[in-house]
Amino acid sequence: MAHHNLSNEERRELLGTLQSRFEKNSDRHPALPWQQVADKLEENAEALVSLYEMEQSGGEPDVVYFDEASGAFHFYDCAKESPKGRRSTCFDQAAREGRKKFPPEQSAVEMAEAMGVELLDEEQYRYLQTLGEFDLKTSSWIATPEAIRTLGGALFADRRYNTVFVYHNGADSYYAARGWRGILKV
Repeated sequence: MAHHNLSNEERRELLGTLQSRFEKNSDRHPALPWQQVADKLEENAEALVSLYEMEQSGGEPDVVYFDEASGAFHFYDCAKESPKGRRSTCFDQAAREGRKKFPPEQSAVEMAEAMGVELLDEEQYRYLQTLGEFDLKTSSWIATPEAIRTLGGALFADRRYNTVFVYHNGADSYYAARGWRGILKV
């Protein structure tokens, strides 16, 4: 997923998609005007490329938070289920390379880095779940504390029985129904 400059067409299409999603889901960001977000994106080509990659892989990124202290808009992947283009990934490069049989082509952390985003952490994932119901059939890898990762584990989360669960798996495991969700701060 090499970063590339967006063509004017890709840029226009992406901004249109983001604006439409932003306006349709105003409950995620009450009192934030789209123009303020658009202005910030217009001056940040790198962020647009990251958002384009998030969109292309099925993330459906949207603004879920505005950090007044830093002036940054926080975009999270808001697809109902874990993004389709990011599933069947183990946790990170070490896990992928350490897998003896059938290593997956990608890992969550490597894909996120290539896109210029980070995995949601537990707190961010739980916040996303206050804005709707996500991962009812799928699960998503989330940022994992180093102490757990050092021992070979990684965290994932989902929503079942109207409850958000955070659980663990071997970092080298991967499933067709598990992807990952990212955050981009612009």
